[in-house]
Amino acid sequence: MQFNTKAIHQGQLPDSETGAIIPPIYMTSTYVQESPGMTKGYDYTRAGNPNFTNLEQTLASLENGQYATIFSSGLGAITAMISLLSPGDKVLATNDLYGGTYRLFHRVYKQYGIEIETINTQDLSLVESKLKAEKPKYILIESPTNPMLNISDIEAIGKLAKKFGTKLIVDNTFASPYFQQPLLLGADMVMHSTTKYIGGHSDTIGGVVVTNDKEIKEKLDFARMAIGLNPSPFDVWLTSRSLKTLGVRMDRHAENAMKIAEFFASHPKVKKTYYPGLVSHPNHEIAKKQMKGFSGIVSVEFDLDLEKTKQLISGLKIFSLAESLGGVESLVDHPASMTHASIPKEEREKIGLMDGLVRFSVGIENIEDMIADLENGLGKF
Repeated sequence: MQFNTKAIHQGQLPDSETGAIIPPIYMTSTYVQESPGMTKGYDYTRAGNPNFTNLEQTLASLENGQYATIFSSGLGAITAMISLLSPGDKVLATNDLYGGTYRLFHRVYKQYGIEIETINTQDLSLVESKLKAEKPKYILIESPTNPMLNISDIEAIGKLAKKFGTKLIVDNTFASPYFQQPLLLGADMVMHSTTKYIGGHSDTIGGVVVTNDKEIKEKLDFARMAIGLNPSPFDVWLTSRSLKTLGVRMDRHAENAMKIAEFFASHPKVKKTYYPGLVSHPNHEIAKKQMKGFSGIVSVEFDLDLEKTKQLISGLKIFSLAESLGGVESLVDHPASMTHASIPKEEREKIGLMDGLVRFSVGIENIEDMIADLENGLGKF
């Protein structure tokens, strides 16, 4: 079964009692038991819900995995994975982490003895030496990264991780399972903020971890119940609805993003354009090898000072100034003061995330309208 067919049919059987083509929303906190301890599969929605089961079946299928566990947010998913560690355990991670992930490790879990070290995971010799010397429990990578759009070789890192007994986690949020399936490349766990492309309409928050390891699945299910990381059944139902159009949305996101990237790359007021679909991207060939498309995020540095850059992005009409990404509408974000403000400036600058960097989440609007908006904005400076 191909991707778009699975997105519509897996985990989405018609309601057995009424024949409703769309499964209902199970807005219930508890379930009647036949006798003490004897249930029909569910006892309390913090532990499980039919909507959870439906979405997990769909997401596992789309990532070519066996098991999925959904959570209240992407950070909830990462929290659950961290809960599998013990004090003294170490995590290696890409040095271009999402600001919320950085904050979670450094301001919450550091005090509990969970150590994280960020490295350039594009450098395979460095990855190998660190895995050999440090013996981390996890290596956590984003590819593409947020917001620098760096690409790491997932298959090569997966082989190294296996060699040294480390679990490879890939944050696949930016690519979506439509464009990249890290389990097929050697990852042990794949996570998403389903808030982004999977939800796709800026109206839900959620997260997921997909794996082929039954023991990991059981531990993640326990973490959701024990820590209270469960989503709302309504949000889950909305996400299942949204998944049906993921493939067609991603095609349009990527098509528009490539045209926006080419527009920026040739514009005299743009200093640098970051997009893995451009041949000029330093990891373009690796991206081509492991991705079926380059997704919908473009980052740029304008040849303007910081104040003018902020004026520019605040005055756009089609691109709304807002955090988050992956929705059908176009958004623009200033990472240094918004999504990545929790990372100290000196740490941001080490990875090239300068104050002037701007991230565009390219939506599915008409491309002529989007480019006209950018031309009008840039024409004022």
